[in-house]
Amino acid sequence: MKQEPEEDVFSERLDLSLWGKIFRRAVSYPKLLVPLVVSAIIIAGIEACFALVTRWTVDAVTAGQAFDDLWPQFLSYGGLTLGLASGVWIFINSAGGLANHMSHDIRKECFQRLQELEFAYFDHRPLGWLISRLTSDCDKLSRIIAWGSLDMVWAVCLVTVVSIILVVLNPVLGLMVLAVVPPLVVVSSFFQKKLLLSSRETRKFNSQITASFAEALQGLRTTKSLVREEENLKDFQGLSSGMYRVSLQNATQSAIYIPIVLTLGSVAAGVSLWQGGLGVLAGSLTLGTLIAFIFYAGLFFQPINQIAQVLVQMQGAQAAGERVLSLLGTEPKITDSEEVLAKLAENGARERPPEVAPDGGESQIKTLEFRDVDFCYEDGESVLQGFNLQVKAGETIALVGASGGGKSTIVNLASRFYEPTGGQILVNGIDFRERGLAWFQSNLGIVLQGPHLFSGTVRENIRYGRPDASDEEIETAARNVNADGFIRELEDGYETEVGEGGDRLSTGQKQLISFARALLSDPQIFIMDEATSSIDTETEQMIQKGLETIFEGRMSFVIAHRLSTIRTADRILVIQKGQILESGTHEELLAKEGHYHTLYTRQFGRSVAALT
Repeated sequence: MKQEPEEDVFSERLDLSLWGKIFRRAVSYPKLLVPLVVSAIIIAGIEACFALVTRWTVDAVTAGQAFDDLWPQFLSYGGLTLGLASGVWIFINSAGGLANHMSHDIRKECFQRLQELEFAYFDHRPLGWLISRLTSDCDKLSRIIAWGSLDMVWAVCLVTVVSIILVVLNPVLGLMVLAVVPPLVVVSSFFQKKLLLSSRETRKFNSQITASFAEALQGLRTTKSLVREEENLKDFQGLSSGMYRVSLQNATQSAIYIPIVLTLGSVAAGVSLWQGGLGVLAGSLTLGTLIAFIFYAGLFFQPINQIAQVLVQMQGAQAAGERVLSLLGTEPKITDSEEVLAKLAENGARERPPEVAPDGGESQIKTLEFRDVDFCYEDGESVLQGFNLQVKAGETIALVGASGGGKSTIVNLASRFYEPTGGQILVNGIDFRERGLAWFQSNLGIVLQGPHLFSGTVRENIRYGRPDASDEEIETAARNVNADGFIRELEDGYETEVGEGGDRLSTGQKQLISFARALLSDPQIFIMDEATSSIDTETEQMIQKGLETIFEGRMSFVIAHRLSTIRTADRILVIQKGQILESGTHEELLAKEGHYHTLYTRQFGRSVAALT
């Protein structure tokens, strides 16, 4: 399906302040930046000197100087050539190093920021849309920072030096050549906005195509099972055609802009040749000066052309820069307050007893309370209104009810993946926004309906939440959730590679490993969100045997459509439209013969019918 990611609003002209922020990142690498700038200046000066040596040589020859007496000119050419080669080597080496360092830094910062952002940020941003920021956008920025800055410094220096030499050699001819600059500025201003807008459209389609690729690969099995290949191809062709259209438009604009610059340069060179030739015939200008002037007239527009190309590249890369800086500039909405950070800084400087959390508060979570909690998503959909619930340590709370009633929202709020838009969530009577975020979430153990494993071995996946866990602790956690048996039957046991996303294992096996991973981190709050809905009955029974170990002494939330999973819960809450419709134990709710009784008997009836 066609991706329509949420797009940010950007300026319509070249944003110098944005480029200032981007280029300031290069200042942190003075050992690369300084040689790059110095070499660019030296190269510009050397290139300008070649024509002066040529003028010197031509005037010497026309004056009748012997060939054997031209050795100073030959030495000058040799020295300039050696200096030019050395400068080119330095700036290529410096620019390449700077580009790699900048690309690494920008990617690292973007990846770090993505991990800091709250879940709400990802609700309307497809995976491929985010990947394009970490790949092509970062590459484009790093290249323009290194090579673009080099070209701009070289071009500006060369234009300045050549302008001065032109006016000094012959003020009239020099000003005639420089008179072409104002029309060039007008042309550049006209094309600037057009190139910028078409470049931004190109980046937009590129993001959508990347998102389409990611979605197609993730849903490949579904596509094949529903024979959707042709329809998906049509959707992709629509995106690809849009990309082709805007890319062609951008290329056409560049193809018109650059030749206009070259044409203006040719006009200037022609004027200098015409007027300079008349000067040579009249004896007011030497032949060497004319040759140097023609050379400078052509050379003058090379850096002008380079500046134009860099501006085109910057206009194209500005869309990438806006996207990357937009991501880096997005402040996480769920983070530690200034007061909490101050507490963490204060307590982090001294030894703390184990029963004290890093922010100075009590580390044992004894109660978790929803007090008059309201919540609505960014799209305005209200889910909870005046919701109240108190849970104590060691208590297991089961949430049942129709889809969309707010069950997952409740556990997401309890995990502080989202924060309430009204009311409070209290930990031991204190608003959880007044406690350290990392401390609170490090005490969570979550098993979702779709278990996700990372590429690596079974052992590495179980150890994921506790890198310092020993092999013995890993195997104990696996035994406690009845996963040890099937793991040892695998080809390499705990060292078996699970594949990308765990695709070499069955859903039930992945789920058991995810249970072991959650248990190993020894969480104080354990959450199961439809964790048994997609596994077979035999695996569910294995998990049920391990749940007593998992739930023991922990505050637990269980969301399940299979009511057999929650029969032993301390409290079962029937959630409907963000409200608690019924509350009680399994037996109490059956005795009420209310909504839960209807759900249970209906599901039990289906199970009996299936067995029959």
